[in-house]
Amino acid sequence: MSGTAEIGIGFIGAGQMNGSLARSWLERGLIDPKKSWASDPDENNRQKFHQLTGITVTAKNIEVTQKCQNILLGVKPQIMSGVLKEIRGSLTGKHLIMSIAAGITLKQLADQLEANYRLVRIMPNTPCLVGSSAAGFSISSTATSEDVSLVQKLLNAVGIAYELPERLLDAVTGLSGSGPAYIYILIEALSDGGVRMGLSREVANALAAQTVLGAAQMVQQTKKHPAQLKDEVTSPGGTTIAGIHALELGNFRATIINAVQAATLRSLELGKTSS
Repeated sequence: MSGTAEIGIGFIGAGQMNGSLARSWLERGLIDPKKSWASDPDENNRQKFHQLTGITVTAKNIEVTQKCQNILLGVKPQIMSGVLKEIRGSLTGKHLIMSIAAGITLKQLADQLEANYRLVRIMPNTPCLVGSSAAGFSISSTATSEDVSLVQKLLNAVGIAYELPERLLDAVTGLSGSGPAYIYILIEALSDGGVRMGLSREVANALAAQTVLGAAQMVQQTKKHPAQLKDEVTSPGGTTIAGIHALELGNFRATIINAVQAATLRSLELGKTSS
């Protein structure tokens, strides 16, 4: 790997996640748009992807595998089997296959490709677009140390990434993969609360988003347990403990835990139904 900026990525699937990763890597000079390609059956997706990235797009997946050695599979789990059958005849030992499809295991990828290619399973999330992704990844036994270095470099450039045993990737899907949606709901609810108590929507949105951002940075930068930080804000008989009491009455904590569990189990289901 002589320099990451010289690398081309073949994006199979030109949807939201592949588009976010492509834009982030391009903005950071990590991939070469002239050496990268993207494919998608949907013309609107192709046009949007090209407009946002400048990367050449095509409707043919095989054209991407013929042009690029580093392939990122960003298609829905339900159609992964068909895509793998389509491209497997065009792959060689020089290809690195990376997948961001929820629930699709390394074994399923290998079995459907009918060869022991170098494989990486990745679970990123959309905040990669602003350099704040939280990702996990697992590698096949055939992947090289250079492959791992490339994946780490790409993912850490747009956030944080942990190499994990594959059995834990569905939990990553449930937590950080789906987690941004939970936080957006939290921000919306905080904003609604502010509006309910008289704030303008503009001010309430800004305060809610900044509150979530600031709290997250406190956890990251102080390295303190979230419970300790919560206690530091909670005065005896004060406003915060009154609000926390209301959250406990609404099973807030259990509901978030249940959301992570439900998304994790759904990821496992997607893998089974895509076999």
